[in-house]
Amino acid sequence: MPSIANSPAELQQLLEGTISYEEGNVKIEDENKLRDSVIDDLIYTAVFSENEETKEEAKKIIRDVANELGAVASSINDLYRAMARGETRDFTTPAINIRGMTYDVARQIFKVALKHDVGAFIFEIAKSEIGYTFQRPSEYTSAVLAAAIKEGYKGPVFIQGDHFQFNAKNYEKDPEAELNAIKDLTEEAIKAGFYNIDIDPSTLVDYSKSTLKEQQYHNYLNTAKMTKFIREIEPEGITVSIGGEIGHIGGKNSTVEEFEAFMEGYLENIPENMEGISKISVQTGTAHGGIPLPDGTVAKVKLDFNVLRDIGKVAREKYNLGGTVQHGASTLPDELFHKFPNNNCCEIHLATGFQNIMYDLIPEDFRNKIYNWIKENLKNEWKEGWTEEQFIYKTRKKGFGPFKYEWWTLDKEYKDKILEALYNKFEFLFDQLAVFNTKEYTDKYIKLVKLPYQK
Repeated sequence: MPSIANSPAELQQLLEGTISYEEGNVKIEDENKLRDSVIDDLIYTAVFSENEETKEEAKKIIRDVANELGAVASSINDLYRAMARGETRDFTTPAINIRGMTYDVARQIFKVALKHDVGAFIFEIAKSEIGYTFQRPSEYTSAVLAAAIKEGYKGPVFIQGDHFQFNAKNYEKDPEAELNAIKDLTEEAIKAGFYNIDIDPSTLVDYSKSTLKEQQYHNYLNTAKMTKFIREIEPEGITVSIGGEIGHIGGKNSTVEEFEAFMEGYLENIPENMEGISKISVQTGTAHGGIPLPDGTVAKVKLDFNVLRDIGKVAREKYNLGGTVQHGASTLPDELFHKFPNNNCCEIHLATGFQNIMYDLIPEDFRNKIYNWIKENLKNEWKEGWTEEQFIYKTRKKGFGPFKYEWWTLDKEYKDKILEALYNKFEFLFDQLAVFNTKEYTDKYIKLVKLPYQK
């Protein structure tokens, strides 16, 4: 069990003989000891210390060490521009949402990347997940970079704010307040090393309007406002990769015409010489987390690859975007994943399928403990007509935050089974999405900019 420092003095004791500072610069005195145990102590301290000052110091040290060893928080923007120009082969970047056991799960992803020379892969966390998993951006970045240090990964580390989404009801009441809330979260995320941000005002699309451009008005206007804000605050040397979205609501698949209406309005509202979005999320018929049936299994989805292909073609050829983005995909059948790279899909977001593996393999008493907590504390989310299995499936994602320490400190027997299953799943998906041997592209197009930790 790693040690957790609860004071700056205790933290210094843990670092003795391993990490020191000379004139403000980090010095690694014993890299083997660092990887063997000290990095475990650092991340457990950053996440679980009872002392905020000690937590912050641990996060700073992790960032400094990661930079020193060459695991550098980066933007994927330039890779997607190269993809748009046809300078890469076809592949689909997996963007993986980690809701629990973040340090250990991220280690499995880096292991796959190192084994197969993968450069194109993203760690992400959505606005909603930040809340219910109790992982602020600085903690999430620290866990991912600590995992890179542990596994000896060197290269760009792409960390993404997923679904920084506008709440339609809040926006209707006070548009400026909702915009400022998204700005505040975005600034916090960028300071933490999230140099990839997916902005989502597609919740504001109004299908009652008569023209496509009018329907997309609040979507493109706020995407433009957030683009300008991000360009104002992004660190020197970094061009944050920004994603847009057109298909969150409406219960129908996105069209090329909707995309072009969105882009027309968007480009009218940012300066001509400003770097805009690098990709576009669309609706293809999937749902986040899948659709649970009364017995708790997940309904099969008919996914329209033509949406990805057709919008992606226009996105690349007309607007210099990397392509389309597929959400809600981790519960799709395995036999579909090989199709994404050949349909202009530059990125795919994966979350719930990994959560399902974790819940399937934890001890029964721990699972029951979480489920009982959910039934007691989240019963107001039980929708009319749902069976208990449907209710649990839709809400158990909220069992990661309150039980974070228990997830991180599972008995080795159970943790090893979970991590082996996740490793195998990551390896399969990375193969199907054709990102093996993509390090040559990240080496070529991604410049490493080593920035210090910011509170």
